[in-house]
This record gives sequence, structure tokens and C-alpha cells, in this order.
Amino acid sequence: MYQRDGSLLTVNSAMKRDILDKVASAMYEYNAYPKTKQIEDVAQVLIKKHPCLREPGSTHGWYCWKFSLAFKMGNLRQKYRIAGCPELAINHKRSTGTSLGNKMKKAKRSELNFLPDFPDGKSSDCLELERLTLMEEMKKKKRDRKMIDSLMESTFALRRKEIVHGEPLVSEIKDRWPALFLKKQIGAEFMRLVSTDLQQSFFDGLDKYVPRLLQMYRVRTSSSSDLRSLLEPLDAQTSNQKRRAAALLGLPFYLKEDPSSFIRVCEADSSEEDATKEVDVGILIITEEGGSSRALLEREMVDVAVVLEEKIVKCDLGDVANAFATLMGLLYCLDIDYPKTLKYTFEFIQKVFMGIGSGNCSAKVNGLRNRLLQDNV
Repeated sequence: MYQRDGSLLTVNSAMKRDILDKVASAMYEYNAYPKTKQIEDVAQVLIKKHPCLREPGSTHGWYCWKFSLAFKMGNLRQKYRIAGCPELAINHKRSTGTSLGNKMKKAKRSELNFLPDFPDGKSSDCLELERLTLMEEMKKKKRDRKMIDSLMESTFALRRKEIVHGEPLVSEIKDRWPALFLKKQIGAEFMRLVSTDLQQSFFDGLDKYVPRLLQMYRVRTSSSSDLRSLLEPLDAQTSNQKRRAAALLGLPFYLKEDPSSFIRVCEADSSEEDATKEVDVGILIITEEGGSSRALLEREMVDVAVVLEEKIVKCDLGDVANAFATLMGLLYCLDIDYPKTLKYTFEFIQKVFMGIGSGNCSAKVNGLRNRLLQDNV
């Protein structure tokens, strides 16, 4: 009918319900909590693919479909919540009508597998036994790596339940899940959460933009002494490792954020307590001379470590770029929020460097990305 004379389809309630059920189910597979813009995009695609479903008298033809889909997603979440879906049950309301927490516990950084169900045929008791087996294996000098890989994979749902529901301290997680802090397992857990290779996505994106970022930083050195001191040691012979470090360390200054409580520099003989004091999330750079972060690239780095909750949780990382990549993995694995004082810096790393959730950037990050893609500064 539509192809012949442009007639619109008369959609009765049963037909509309079937359409909404199928579209909402497909949306749920990608995101249980889609944003308004995402729902709007789906409504537009629905009408574009099936123009006979356009709403008569509507300017765009999809306005009511958008609201219907929003309500349908709410009903679908309620249905799965009653059925016991962990990702939704965690956000249920008490009988008094108050929320169990101050914030919704849901995927916030494009996690595709934020809070999975337990594997078929396995209960929490069964998975706890596997966790204990994993603990015993980690105590050995010669560990069975294949066993650790297998047990970490099978206990993923139990681990996420503990981390997301209980919000334990990092030290408590490390006591119960020491294998999670192995470099290989950080990458594997990140892959389970986001379906993206941690190291490859980080370094591919970083190397793509390093030359352009350094060029843009130099333009701003006249008004930023921090960027100037960071870039002064760089010349044609500077290693790629230090160029990466300059691009990452200069990002907060370019975005006009304060990294003073994030980047810490100390000497090799400094105490951990003094070096990590008041650092909730940070990078600790250990140099031969110590000092401040100014002219940091002029000094020889002994080691770089990741700090969480005033404790070093991962050391022997070698260089700044590797430490940043490891930190990004840990923040996802441990469900830790980005530092508020560096929200744009971490958003840029996630969405521009790593390409995770890149379709929904803040205006500030999107503006920097656009400038990076221009031919001239």
C-alpha cells in the first residue's frame, strides 16, 4: 500500500504492542538504561526503515513512537527485575519508596556486561568454592596460568556482584580476588566488561593523536607554564615513550583541570605513606631526584605505579603510558568513578583514545576532538 500510493499503515494496539516488544528487546541487549537521545535515534531509524509506520500529522513522524519506546523500556526493566535479573534487581525500591542507594547502579561507561547472571547450573556457593580454589592457586610460587584464566572467567558474575552490590574497599577486593590485579587479568576483565582490548585500544588511540596533541600544546605554552615546562625537554631525539608521557600529562592542563592530586612524584627512598597521602586515584612517578611534576621528563624514571585509596595497587609498570592504561583497566574492573577534578581528561581518554562510548561526548571533549581532526592548529 505505502509503496503504491504512500498510504500509512493503520496500527492497532496489538500490532503496536508487538512492534514495541521486539524493538525494546533489541534495545535491551545493548543497554538496559538507554538515554533519551538513544531512544529518539531508535524511533527515527524505525520510521526510516518502515515509513508506513509514520504518524499522520506529526512533523517528523516518530514523536509518539519515542515516548512509547521509553515507556516500553520501563515496563521491560520491571518485568526483568521481577524475574530476578541482577543488573535491574540491584536498583529496586524499598516498600517505603526510597532507593537502596544514592545512585543508580548501572553501566555508566559503555560496559556491555556490567552485572551478568550466574553461569547456568552454578550457584553463589558453587562459585565461592571456585574463588577459594583460585585463592589457593595464587599462593603458589609456580601457578597454573590456565587454571587461573578459567577460574577468573567462571567467577566473573560473583566478582561483579560483590563489587557492584557491596562497593568494598580496594584493599578488600585485593584480599578476596588477588588474581584480578595481575596485568593479564586486568586486561581479561576489561575485555569481559567492554568487549575491547585494553592495551590495543589505548595505545592505538594514543599514538594516533600524540603528534597532533603535542603540536596543540606548544601553541598554548605562552599562556601555560605547566605545558611549557613539560614540553621543553622534548626534541627530535626524544623517545616515543616520553612523547606519549608528555601527551598524557599535558592533557589536564590543556583541558584546564588540576592534576595536582592525581600525579605524584617522589624519590625511590620515599615512604609509600607519604607519597600516596590523600590520593584516591592517581599515578605515582618514582624518579632518581624526586621533586615536583614540573620538568618531569628531564629526570630519569625509576618506576611508575598506580595508586587507589592511598595505596599502591600496581607497580613495576615501567612508564607513564602503561600506568595510564593499567589505571583505566582497574577503574573499570573495580567500578571506581573517575576523579571529579579530572572528569574531562578521563572522558577524553575513554571516548577519544579508546573509542569507548565515543558517540556521546561532552561539549568540551567533543570540541577538543574536532580540533585534533583539523588540518591546522
